[in-house]
Amino acid sequence: MDVEYIKSHLVPHPDFPKKGIVFLDIFPLLRNPLAFETLITNFVHHLTSSTAAKSPTKKIDVIVGLDARGFLLGPIIALRLGAAFVPVRKRGKLPGQCHTASYEKEYGVDNFDIQVDAIKPGQTVVVVDDLIATGGSAKAAGELVTKCGSQVLEYLFIIELTFLKPSEKLDAPLYSIVKVDD
Repeated sequence: MDVEYIKSHLVPHPDFPKKGIVFLDIFPLLRNPLAFETLITNFVHHLTSSTAAKSPTKKIDVIVGLDARGFLLGPIIALRLGAAFVPVRKRGKLPGQCHTASYEKEYGVDNFDIQVDAIKPGQTVVVVDDLIATGGSAKAAGELVTKCGSQVLEYLFIIELTFLKPSEKLDAPLYSIVKVDD
């Protein structure tokens, strides 16, 4: 029921950002307080009922949000779990010393940064973003977590483009609410 309710608030935009792509817009979901609460509750319930059990301490220490829509979800989930929130940003946007990881996009290579002291070695980490397509940016985030001396317990997404097989690139399980098969 929650999945269909969440899905009903995603608005498709054909041929965006280019011809042949149907973009699912998450912003209508965020504009509806009940739908947004349902989304966050779904993620938190999943994390507290299954993901945290995989942690040696039975706790999630850090939620990593990917630039930029992961920033909309990550802090709220982190607060609900009593965890820290850590942003992964596009290169050059964070102050101080940073670790960098590259990932491929359909039109070239991009880079993500994380501050070197953002995650302590051994902390349990979950990565969150709105959508996973090829898995490239999520994989780069996982590499950054590893560079900090930790590992990802799980990757969370509202939408997964399953036909692109993103989970094959990841070093931890993937959880998504809405699965798009074509």
